[in-house]
Parts: sequence; structure tokens; C-alpha cells
Amino acid sequence: MILTDFMRALAQMFDPRFRRVLWLGIGLSAGLLVAFYAGLLALVGLFAPDSVTLPLIGEVAWIDDALGWGSLLLMLGLSVFLMLPVASMMSGFFLEEVAGAVEARHYPGLPPARTIPLADQIRDTFAFLAVLVLVNVAAFAVSLAFPPAAPFLFYGVNGWLLGREYFQVAAMRREGRAGAHAMRRRHPLRIWGAGCLMAVPLTVPVVNLLVPVLGAATFTHLYHRLARRRPATR
Repeated sequence: MILTDFMRALAQMFDPRFRRVLWLGIGLSAGLLVAFYAGLLALVGLFAPDSVTLPLIGEVAWIDDALGWGSLLLMLGLSVFLMLPVASMMSGFFLEEVAGAVEARHYPGLPPARTIPLADQIRDTFAFLAVLVLVNVAAFAVSLAFPPAAPFLFYGVNGWLLGREYFQVAAMRREGRAGAHAMRRRHPLRIWGAGCLMAVPLTVPVVNLLVPVLGAATFTHLYHRLARRRPATR
């Protein structure tokens, strides 16, 4: 059933509202990384001397140019690791729109969803980014000590993180924060399993940028499926 939720989300990827969130996330992320590089380049130009005089060599006038090119190579390397979490952070501000598009197509007739205050969205998005980075750094350290555990840690940890984040986004619109927490406690294995499925594209360059949109859509389907079953489980 989780795979069905994912395939239904994938089939809707050409929805204009999906594309809008995807391009907003990628565009804002790229803009932020470019701004960061511009600031780094300005610092290099501010503190790097135009030339230095070395013993036996004499004056070297290309130090600032070398540092500038070095900072570009550094930024290109860092972008490989930073693009996904930054894109996730940026897309996080628009994931309600993805959930709304899913409900409009697949669950018509629902009452209006709750509006999550912007302050809560900002807090939750930055909190998720911080946890994502810290937990993955810890998992990477453990993987260095015990390499055979690396793939299990990667998919298990990111499955938990993605499941927690995207189910929360989907459920809070209908249940509120307390109700979303309660549903997560009732269905931890299903949510974790769906999160592990979403962690698979993280290992594929470019495709991993689709994860925020696919995750929000997949977990919107999962939420509604669990919500329909709730009366029968009481």
C-alpha cells in the first residue's frame, strides 16, 4: 500500500502546483548558494593580498586569483552535499501547496484544511534541517567506525527523518499538531517504512531534488489512508 501511495504521487508530478514548488525550492536554493559564494569571494578579496614576496622566488602576484578559483572549486564541492538539505528547507515553506494539490485531485469534497501559521512553518522547517544535518553527521561517524552498517544507517535514519517530517506536514493540516503527533505514535512502522522508501531517491543525483515534493504528496495519501481506517481500529 505504501508503494501505491508513492506511485500515485509520482503520477501527479506534472501537476502545475507540484512543478511550481519544485522550481521554487531549486531556484531559491541555487540563489542562496550563489549568494553564499559571492560572500565567500568578497571575503577572499578583502583579506587576500594582491601579491606576496617569497624567498628565492620573488614577487608572486597571482595569490588572490588562486584563492578565488580555489573558493569556486570548494563551493562546487560543497554544493553536492548542501543542495539537498537547502532545497528541502526551501521547499518546506511550500509543501502545504503540494498537499492541497493532492487533496484537490484525489480527495474532493473535503472541508478546508487548517492553515499552519508562517511562524510555525519557519520553526518546523529549520528544526527539521538542523536534525537532518546533525543526525546524518552522527550516522556518518558511526559508518566510518563500522562501514558495513553504512547503508542500513543511511536508509534507516533518513527514513525516520523523512517519515517524521512529511507525515507531520500532511497530518497537521487536518489534525493539528497534537493530532498529528498522536497519529505518528499509532503508526510508527508504516510511517518509517514510507520514509525509507522516500530515502531511496536521496542516493540518485538530481532525482534527490524531487524528494521534498514526492514526500509531501506520498505522505498526504498515507495520512488519508490511515485516517479512513481510524474508526475501525477503535
